[in-house]
Amino acid sequence: MSRYDIAIIGTGPGGVSAAITAKIRNKSILLIGSRDLSAKMVKAHSISNYPGFPAVPGKDLAAAFSRHLESMEIEITEDRIASIYAMGDYFALQGKDIYEATTVILASGVVNGKPLPGENELLGRGVSYCATCDAPLYRKKSAAVIGYSASEEAEARFLAEVCSEVLYFPMYKGDLALPESVKVIREVPVGIENKDGKRQVVTKENSYPVDGVFVLRESISPGQLVPGLELDGNFIAVKRDMSTNIPGCFACGDVTGQPFQYIKAAGEGNVAALSAVAYLDKK
Repeated sequence: MSRYDIAIIGTGPGGVSAAITAKIRNKSILLIGSRDLSAKMVKAHSISNYPGFPAVPGKDLAAAFSRHLESMEIEITEDRIASIYAMGDYFALQGKDIYEATTVILASGVVNGKPLPGENELLGRGVSYCATCDAPLYRKKSAAVIGYSASEEAEARFLAEVCSEVLYFPMYKGDLALPESVKVIREVPVGIENKDGKRQVVTKENSYPVDGVFVLRESISPGQLVPGLELDGNFIAVKRDMSTNIPGCFACGDVTGQPFQYIKAAGEGNVAALSAVAYLDKK
């Protein structure tokens, strides 16, 4: 297995900036996230404070980011990282594949909403954040998907190919692109329970027993993503060099707290990459 110098989680302004700087400094990098970059940025009508791009539509700024990455031959690995473990002198990242990197930069964006009651307690015991990773555990069994955006419908379709039954709880409005085999339940989950050997998705109206529950958000809470990571409220606690309490782990962008600005995220990504390079050069 290849071990990268720097793994960067997230393809928003912070992650893109970190990747560009790390590549300039001749480090091997793994950039993990969506090839569509930041959905929030793409939807922005106009961004007025990004130097060199006056009143730029978000989709145009994202296109410029993509061209910059392509010009430097920086590839994006599309995956959802469910957990990152500090292994001493390197980090192990678990997604649909397993990756290794000497340092990690977290640029995964802000996490909206609090965990559901029971979610943290049952994580790894019937609750998962990655359908691609854990679907084989529920082959010919039942599963529920709590999807927070339309992008999670692909995970539900994949589960439908593996599981005997899939229940889908859409936490957003709009038409769904799901096969008839997926049962859509338009009730809002208020918790997850463990009862009679089954996980129960509890709504105000009913309780739905299944073998596994997949809670699929665009971002995973950093405290759940990296065990032992120090937080400041709901955000990652960082020093001015964007280092965290875990040696070799850095963070940048919205995940470090306010202000939620694209230019702030890009600047922090640059600092995080330079700090990761300095950390590597000392090893």
